[in-house]
Amino acid sequence: MSWARQIHLKSPAELETMREAGRINASVLATVKALLKPGVSTADLNAAAEEVLRKHACVSPFKGYGHPPFPASITVSINQELVHGIPSRSRRLKAGDIVSVDCGTVLDGLVADSAFTAGVGELSPEAHKLLDVTKGALEAAIEKMRVGHRTGDVSVAIQQHVESQGFHVTREYTGSGMPLKAGMTIAIEPMVLVGTEETRVLPDQWTVVSADGSLTAHFEHTIAVTEGAPLILTVQ
Repeated sequence: MSWARQIHLKSPAELETMREAGRINASVLATVKALLKPGVSTADLNAAAEEVLRKHACVSPFKGYGHPPFPASITVSINQELVHGIPSRSRRLKAGDIVSVDCGTVLDGLVADSAFTAGVGELSPEAHKLLDVTKGALEAAIEKMRVGHRTGDVSVAIQQHVESQGFHVTREYTGSGMPLKAGMTIAIEPMVLVGTEETRVLPDQWTVVSADGSLTAHFEHTIAVTEGAPLILTVQ
């Protein structure tokens, strides 16, 4: 079966469930973001995220997923780590780090997924620019999430925005092209690298890093295509 045939157009009731999942997911990320201080371990961030999920009787689809099973409810990726960083007691934040946190929330069988990148204390001008460009790429992509466009239009918007600023987008973690229809929901996640488009996976079999060790960032929202403007599901 092709990937396109697996697309499920959501009903208004399903979109409302995803919207509630998105609110919870946004609350998780807000809680984690408030904890980004020097000395805090990435395991502490995961514990705080899981507390919010438990409060809402939800779980993350990340935990237990894959081979080997991902061991946490959020991914925490620092500096050159692009995505899928594993929380650890031994990994502690330092001033000047940029930290990407990704979380998904399952509610009544439906999933909302979002991510942010933020700094710990003062950042370098390059890091500030990286965050601004990556966030801008997400905004440009969301604007293309309209009936009449294709997913390729979304990808082009990301790539053009990022490369116009001298940065790079990954070529290895991308989606497929298809027409956008009302009821589609897509998690849009620009992954931006300062020095190269190339990546490698660490021996933990999860953490993806820039091949040259340069800084990376990503932002993500789950978006619903409607008959009108795009609907961001993962905001409070």
